[in-house]
This record gives sequence, C-alpha cells and structure tokens, in this order.
Amino acid sequence: MAAVKAMNVLDFTKRKDLGEKISMVTCYDFWSAQILDDSDVDCLLVGDSLAMVMHGYDSTVYADVDLMALHIRAVARGAPNKFIVGDMPFLATRKGLQSTMDAVQTLMQAGASAVKIEGEAGQRELIAHVVESGVPVMGHLGLTPQSVHGLGGHKVQGRSQSAEEDLLASARGLAEAGCFAIVLECVPAALAARISREIDIPTIGIGAGPETDGQVLVLQDMLGMNPEFKPKFLRHYACGHKVVQDAVNRFHAETRHGCFPSPSESYA
Repeated sequence: MAAVKAMNVLDFTKRKDLGEKISMVTCYDFWSAQILDDSDVDCLLVGDSLAMVMHGYDSTVYADVDLMALHIRAVARGAPNKFIVGDMPFLATRKGLQSTMDAVQTLMQAGASAVKIEGEAGQRELIAHVVESGVPVMGHLGLTPQSVHGLGGHKVQGRSQSAEEDLLASARGLAEAGCFAIVLECVPAALAARISREIDIPTIGIGAGPETDGQVLVLQDMLGMNPEFKPKFLRHYACGHKVVQDAVNRFHAETRHGCFPSPSESYA
C-alpha cells in the first residue's frame, strides 16, 4: 500500500472550512501504530490514558513526561505517515514556563507533531508562548481527566447555563491563544455543536455528539478489548476481546493435541 501523506497542522482548519470530518484514534505502541499507519484514520493521539489502558492505573494522573515520551517514540516509529498528538501529562504545564517548555521539547523530540494541553483557566498565556515557539497545540475542554479529582469524578460537563457559558468562553480563549483544534470530552451535544459553530478552529469530540468537526476514540475501546467498558458515547467496532481469546485458546488446544507445529511449520 502506498503511504498516505500525513496531515499537517494547517489541514485541520481546512477540513473544518470544507465541512470534512476529522478522525483521530488514541494509540500507545509500535505494533498498533503500524496497523493504523496503513489505515485511513487522519491522526493519532498518544493520550495520557495510557496510564490506565497500558499500565493498569485507575486514572491518568500517573503518567509523567518520561512515560509519555517513551510511548510517543514507539508510535512515531510505527506510524511515520500520521500526524501524532502527544498529551502533556498531569501538572506538566503547572510548574512554570521553563518546566513546561522542557516537557514540550521532550515530547516533540520524541516524535510528536503537536502537543495537547488540558484546560484553559490560567494557561492562556502559556499556550500562546508554546504556539509562538513553533509548537502546534491542541486544546482539551469539558471532562478533563487530569482534573478528575477536582471535578468530583467522570461526569458530563457544561450542563448548567453558567457552565455552558464558561466552556464557550474557554473555547474562544484557546482559539485566541493559537490552538489549532480542541478536544471536547463529555459535554452535551447541543453545547458541543454551539462551540463548533462559534469558533474558527475544529473541535474533535468524544462523548460530545455528532456535530463536532471530528471524533476520537481509544483504539482498545473501539475494538472491544474490554467488553465490560461501554460508556454511552462508545461504539464497539469489533469484538476484540473474543477474537484474541479465541485465538489463544485455539493455540493452546492445538499445542495440547500435538497438531501445532505441523511438519510444514518445522525446520528440517
């Protein structure tokens, strides 16, 4: 298959202007990045959710810059033809400008095409500085998992009128600071649609309804690798847990019965 030219940061706004939806999949490692590199998906997110999906923690706060860089390097090697967004992890933007820029440098030199920063309050000038330094920044509003303890859990955000206006103001602030796109997570569909209409940069939704400018899902979630995990916004596109389980059980049975390996699978 011929390599598809990777999106660049300018393509995101072009897609919004043309009314063409953007697809993004969260990816954490080399082998799945290789598969996605051969797929039609537009861009990849190395999300700090890797702390949970890959390492078994109960929240994203356990990811740090070194862990993010490790996974970004693996994904970048596996998907050289994709635009790769790397999450700035817990508190990485809250320790001062020098610390923030050191973290940005680490993630970009690991192979990210852009970084994603959660939240807007208290960060607008910092985001503007990162953008002015030549690093594309994707924003993230709504349910921001790094702030899950402050939010009182994984809850839909922006349901009250005041919260709706606050989210809209934050989206405008991120656009003004120079973000090239914003992830909207777990917000009412009508609010996500309003934000998408009222800002010039594209929105990428997860649990934000159909009228955002794009959608993102975690690869393992969309493949049904954990069939027990099915929040309202998630669609399973495969029964991955069963596929893998059945394959391993077949290997086990054929090994026990002596029919693997066959003579044709053995060296003379």
